[in-house]
Amino acid sequence: MSGNTTGEYRHRSVLPFEAAPAEVRLLRRSVAAQLGQWGVPHSVAETELVVTELATNVIKHVGEGVSATLILEWDRERLRVEMHDKNPSMPALPETSCEDECGRGLHLLSALAADWGTVLTAVGKSVWCEIAAPAGRACHRVERAVHTLRSYQGVNDATLSTHTRRDEVALKESAVELITDLLHWTTVNGHDPDDILDQAQMHFEAETEAAA
Repeated sequence: MSGNTTGEYRHRSVLPFEAAPAEVRLLRRSVAAQLGQWGVPHSVAETELVVTELATNVIKHVGEGVSATLILEWDRERLRVEMHDKNPSMPALPETSCEDECGRGLHLLSALAADWGTVLTAVGKSVWCEIAAPAGRACHRVERAVHTLRSYQGVNDATLSTHTRRDEVALKESAVELITDLLHWTTVNGHDPDDILDQAQMHFEAETEAAA
């Protein structure tokens, strides 16, 4: 499951998967990792729940083992979750009682989402929902860090077409190299590297505590 592109105003991640219980667990992990990279970890639990329900509905109503695709889009205010499958049959929101098992997924989706709906596509359908996910200061810092690290690697955000484990490893290596270069810069310019690191740690802890 991979595929990530970042536009000027909107982040987008495309995650193809096979409709199976084991894949749903992997899908949740991929979603959590992606939201963490975008800097919106406060939306992980809610999004994981929505994704689990949408993926489970594909397994139950389209068929186990079929191909499906999850698309995440974030525009700094709302997170849009789309589940695409190849079955054109549109789901309905039924009346349910406490004993009903069927239909709970869509009721949960309706309760969690700011908006949701279904759309026929060229190959089947898409069930989508939007979750409020406004960006905070920490989010902007994460976005700026990712942009800086990719620029440091010589990779343009607009041309980066995959979000893989290799990409994460490369970003980590770039972070180490960038911090090392900055420490060299502080030394050459007569600053104490330990003092710079202490100040950065203090800023990080203060912002983290304020956001909690």
